[in-house]
Amino acid sequence: MDTNLEISSPAFEDHSAESPRASIEIGPRLHRLRKERQWSLVQTSKHTGLSLSALSKIERGELSPTLSSLSKIAAGFDMDVVSLLNDSDASMTQGRRSTSRHSNGVAIATRTCENVWFAADLRNKNMLPVKTTIIARSTRDYSEWPTHPGEIFVYVLSGEITIYSELYEPLALAQGDTIYYDASSGHKWISTSPDDAEVLWIYASNK
Repeated sequence: MDTNLEISSPAFEDHSAESPRASIEIGPRLHRLRKERQWSLVQTSKHTGLSLSALSKIERGELSPTLSSLSKIAAGFDMDVVSLLNDSDASMTQGRRSTSRHSNGVAIATRTCENVWFAADLRNKNMLPVKTTIIARSTRDYSEWPTHPGEIFVYVLSGEITIYSELYEPLALAQGDTIYYDASSGHKWISTSPDDAEVLWIYASNK
């Protein structure tokens, strides 16, 4: 077998994230999408379900949107979250793949957690893999119950967490523990270990 065979077909497109970790500028991205559609903030609010104040602060970089807010913004613009975070025009190709080394990815920080989104260069994916450092120590750190139209699988990499649910009693998880749940009901993740806990989780959207 010739191991030096070179495959150049786009059907085997390889997206390798070799660059340093990037932080997405969601404010300018939101502003650009809104202007492309010639939407006012009022119209954008109607499409996304977010308040005028929240949208304005996100555009100005004064508010870091949660995944729940990002999901609402993406749905309002008729796209998935990954497409919202990816400003390229990458198309769907058969056999595509994406590689991240040394936890490089797109960094999204909120007041409750620090996220690294992997394979952000691939659009229209069926799932979204994320590594999260949970910095929240109380449910009061959340302004709302985060909900998403899909399902979530969580694997605890280090530390201990408690997951609060609108439907179930609080659930404590330690390193190596997992949980799979319907994300359409609200859940809050709290770090209960001395150091911030880390989890690897996968979000599968129903969209």
